[in-house]
Amino acid sequence: MKIELKGRRAVVTASTSGIGFAIARGLAGAGADVVINGRNPEVTAAAIGRLKESHPACDILGISADLGTSDGVDRFIDTAGDIDILVNNLGIYERVDFFDITDAEWLRFFETNVMSGVRLARRYMPGMIAKDWGRLIFISSESGVTTPRDRMHYAVTKSAVLAVARGLAEQARGTAVTSNSVIVGLTMTEHVERDIARAAEEKKMPVMDIQRQIAATYRPTQLLERLATSEEVANMVTYIASPQASATTGSALRVEGGGITTIL
Repeated sequence: MKIELKGRRAVVTASTSGIGFAIARGLAGAGADVVINGRNPEVTAAAIGRLKESHPACDILGISADLGTSDGVDRFIDTAGDIDILVNNLGIYERVDFFDITDAEWLRFFETNVMSGVRLARRYMPGMIAKDWGRLIFISSESGVTTPRDRMHYAVTKSAVLAVARGLAEQARGTAVTSNSVIVGLTMTEHVERDIARAAEEKKMPVMDIQRQIAATYRPTQLLERLATSEEVANMVTYIASPQASATTGSALRVEGGGITTIL
């Protein structure tokens, strides 16, 4: 199966590094023009350079904006132009006891993790429906399915993301616009990779053994017994964005290594 996205234009939020950058790279690799996003202009410019170097035939645009705010989304939309594929990857994360989470933190997490995608979908989805083609993709987490006690505000937002993605699929009923979510688990981003490499060196252990320890400690139900790579997540997103995935909508698709023990 060859995925061909030439002539399609995609937005990937929070895409200057990690899973977001891998998704942008995967879509560009399939021929799509890509709009990437970060908050720091210098970091955004560096990410643009990396993508253009690896995919010179693609049109790559970078927009620095804080999409966790309404004003930031408005500024982003003013520059981004029309698109065919929206990947809502932006999300913040922290471990904190429920009783220590303030109202302000609850609202900040909801604004960033949920409302960023809501606002962008509200802007872009009508155009997708009008031309009868489009892809809405929301990056969620296994924490949105199996709520952990030490990051409950994060988990609640990731549950909300699953609901938004399903609701938008209902909104697009009978069209060629699809809306899906991707449930992500332990993933080897650049930051995590550096930490694991440091731990392996300090403990004089193979990197894979450190990964197995992490999986056993934090996700004992996980079947993969290692961290997924950002590219493995991006592969799923690239497929969902493709014409070949036209019958997949309203779904929560897993790239979490089998840590969720339910069949559905």
